This record gives sequence, C-alpha cells and structure tokens, in this order.
Amino acid sequence: MPEPRYLDIERLRSWIGREESASDTISPDLVRRFNAAFDIKCAFPSLGDAAPLLINYCLAPPAIATSLLAEDGHPEKGGFLPPVPLPRRMWAGSSLAFSGALRVGDLVERVSRVADVAVKTGRTGTLCFVTVEHKSSVSGNVLVEETQTIVYREASTAQEASSRPGAEAAAMGLHNRPVGVSVPLLFRYSALTFNAHRIHYDRRYAVEVEHYPGLVIHAPLQATLLLNYAAELGGKPPSKFVFRAVSPLFDDEFINLHAAEEGGKMKLSTARRDGPVAMSAEAAWA
Repeated sequence: MPEPRYLDIERLRSWIGREESASDTISPDLVRRFNAAFDIKCAFPSLGDAAPLLINYCLAPPAIATSLLAEDGHPEKGGFLPPVPLPRRMWAGSSLAFSGALRVGDLVERVSRVADVAVKTGRTGTLCFVTVEHKSSVSGNVLVEETQTIVYREASTAQEASSRPGAEAAAMGLHNRPVGVSVPLLFRYSALTFNAHRIHYDRRYAVEVEHYPGLVIHAPLQATLLLNYAAELGGKPPSKFVFRAVSPLFDDEFINLHAAEEGGKMKLSTARRDGPVAMSAEAAWA
C-alpha cells in the first residue's frame, strides 16, 4: 500500500544519521528518588555504589521549554527526531546490551543517532517506525548500548485504544508476581524522566482525547519492573535485555509480572489479571 500523500518518507529518511549528545551525573539524590519511586529498600546511596537498573532513562532528558510542547506533552516535531505527521507517538521497544554497571557519581555521556525510518501499514492504519541507537559511556567506556524503536501512528478510536481484539490471556510463567502500579508511581516516573506525555498523568486528556480507559503505564516503567525481576531471579543483572510493547496497561489495573527460564534465557512479560501480554521481554546472561 502506498504511503499517504501527506507522509513524505524520503524527507523523513533524510534524518537518518542525525546525532545528538547529552551528559548527566548519577547523583545520590537521583538514586534516592528512583529507589523511593519503585519501593526499592536499600541504604542511602554512596558514591561508587552500583546504580539501579535502567536509571539511565532518567539521565539527561530533553529539557524543552513548556511553551514549545505540543498538545500531547511531547516536544513539537522536528529537531533531532524527524517530524512524522502522525498524531500518536509511543515507545515500541528496545534492545539493550550492558557491558558494565553504571555507578553512583558517574558522569554518563550519551550519544544518540537516528538509524532508520520506515513506514508500514498495520491493523490500525499507517505506522511510522523510527529507530534510534543510544550509546552511554563513562570515561570513554561504553557501558550501555541500546537500539530503541519509536512508533508513530494515526489517532485511535476508543475501542482500538483500550483493547486488542482476539488476544489470548497471557500464559502464567514459572515465576509470577503481582504489582500495584499506582497513580503516584506514574507521576513520579514521569517526573524522574521529565516526560510530559499527558497520557501518563492527565486522565481527562488520556480518556477524552486519546480514548484510553485510564492513564497509560509507561513502557520503560514496565521494562524497569521486568529487568529488576529478571536480575532478582537470575541472581545478577543480565547482560542483554530486550522488551517490546504489545498492548497498553492502565492505572486502574493490577498487573502481574511473569517469568520462565527457556533455553538458557529468561522470557518475561507483563499483563493485567487474565489479560493479554502487555509487554514481552527476554533477558540473557553472558
């Protein structure tokens, strides 16, 4: 199917190769707030301690002036990411490789590069996938490599936004844990990541404009829960972690973490009780 006339794929692909750099320090206070948000009980963080897993998502977030945010709370389109003319933007998934632990006090330098832009047609219409590569280093040593996929899509109807027709209930793993994801946790995570996307904290906007039944649980928040669960079950943090968003989860749902060892790796997922897979993930240890 040809791309819509308003979607100039060649212009969007001209963003491939564009880079931006940012740096931030993992301060003891940031770690303290991160641990408090996730109810991680540990001593007051000291310089040199291993930092919490995926705290890198809280480092050097874009600090766009409030007046320059679009209606949905994201920065206006253009700049580092291509100006995709589709109204909905979501984090579709990531593949991460860890070659060492980030530590409290580290100055982390991140280089991000637009690696690909592709248009596809899905069940809900036109989809535009933007692939971004991130490398986070400390003192010149790359410790976290990530390939992130962002998906842009057309506006949803109420039915499309709240359900995935025909989806089967998620399979129970060998290991299972119920987790309460409260509105304060969503707010705190948005604050930690400086994420103004309104679907995560503005219920009126989420329900009336984007037609969700409630506030949407962040993809990286779910990934953080799953990665920590994998590290706990495996006895140490994995060296590789891949996650993919499948269907949305909302703040009015009690969610479950599922995990099972399979072929030397660990398969994980999130789901509401008796609901379909919301996020699938895989952890591996070198």
